[in-house]
Amino acid sequence: MNPPLDPDSAVPLYHQLKQQIMDEITAGIYRPGDRLPTEHELCEQHGISRTPVRRALTELADEGVVVRIRKRGTFVNRDWRPTDLGRHPLRIVVSDPIRGARISNVLPQGATVTVVDYTDLPSCLMKAVAEGTAPDIALIDEVWIAELASSYVIHALDQLDPAWSESDYQTDFDPAFVDGVRFDEHVYAIPEEINVAGIWYNRDLLSRIGAELPSSWDELRSLAVRLQDLLPMGAHAIAMPGGTAAAETTTYCLTALLASNGVRVMDGDVTLDNAEAVESLRLLRHFIEDGTMSGDVVEFDWLTAPRLVGSGGAAIGIGGSYEAEAIAEAAGLTLDTAWDHFVFAPFPAGPHGTRATAAGAMAYAVLRQSQDPLAAMRLLVDLTGSEQLAQRTSGRPMIPARRSSVDLVREEQPFVFETAKLFSTAVSRPQIVGYPLVSIQLQHMVEAVITGSLRPAAAVERAADIIGAITGRSVVH
Repeated sequence: MNPPLDPDSAVPLYHQLKQQIMDEITAGIYRPGDRLPTEHELCEQHGISRTPVRRALTELADEGVVVRIRKRGTFVNRDWRPTDLGRHPLRIVVSDPIRGARISNVLPQGATVTVVDYTDLPSCLMKAVAEGTAPDIALIDEVWIAELASSYVIHALDQLDPAWSESDYQTDFDPAFVDGVRFDEHVYAIPEEINVAGIWYNRDLLSRIGAELPSSWDELRSLAVRLQDLLPMGAHAIAMPGGTAAAETTTYCLTALLASNGVRVMDGDVTLDNAEAVESLRLLRHFIEDGTMSGDVVEFDWLTAPRLVGSGGAAIGIGGSYEAEAIAEAAGLTLDTAWDHFVFAPFPAGPHGTRATAAGAMAYAVLRQSQDPLAAMRLLVDLTGSEQLAQRTSGRPMIPARRSSVDLVREEQPFVFETAKLFSTAVSRPQIVGYPLVSIQLQHMVEAVITGSLRPAAAVERAADIIGAITGRSVVH
């Protein structure tokens, strides 16, 4: 059953209705020659006026999908078939130019790839949807799925290809993401690249002081102080994304920090406001007070911390596994040799937790505005095959979402194989409608603590209350 039309969505009502009718025809609910409900019946069914109904039916008639016969009604065109939409080349939007180039090499003739910067992608995508010019496929951050699915922007993929969902998706994709990309009990995206948030360390500096990787927060603080003495004047031992300038990367890293002390932002209700979360934020203030981290981190974008680690301007970098390329480039190393000088590890255990990482993924979604959703789904199945994903990881620190793909690259790329082991205990960011606004509040919370404008307890309480208001969930104090 299709979800109700959403008058508050950025997608116009007529387009939502048009797509629903198209889905029903494609699914065989209405067959060639069948009569569709009348305009009046559609108005009654969806609680909308005749204007969007007429426009939806008119566009379907203009595209040859239906035939409107005066005084008789609207009928599915007997001569139209879903395959007719194959005349329209598939369009894909991604946020990574390197990945875009690799995808372009394996696309069928006529299919195109457009690259949009990660930070601009959500707004550009919604703008295109509102204008009726959306692509067929978009490679999106998994935390956008709930928002896009609830706004009726993307297809439920298990409805487009139930057999694939039951076989390949359920059995071979990493368990950390089988549920992570679900919304309302449906699969809405296929993960390609998976990654984790944790901490980068400079191996060479660790060796100089004979230090091992820290297993606790106290050991991390002590290590940072010792490493501080090895750095040039003006440098700081720890670098991290510390505020709104780094956007989602700040929230991603915060998720790992909180998890290391047993904290989740949401678990049904808002569960952020507790003593363990306050302890987590207080650790960031300790870094500032110890002199091992600069307050300037609130101005860092998502690449500043890894570049500092790679260039020797920091010894410890809180960040993601995907930053390996930026670190290697800043260090003047190839990716193959970077692992001899840098190591990536989970966040050490806090007083009330265990070592932890946060899981993230970039995943393919099929837009409901796609002119041929079934062809788009077939292309995604091809793009995310086991060997295809393994091939696209070659020479990159990209962890393929399929377990079989990881096995294929374990000899060639030991970093990918070792990092993939971290997913078994990784936590996820909240999979909720309204997540973008929740994320912004978490970024403000981190920024307020680092700058000292709010004490950790006040910052946590304020963020939790606002998140409760945004989501309509109760706040557990």
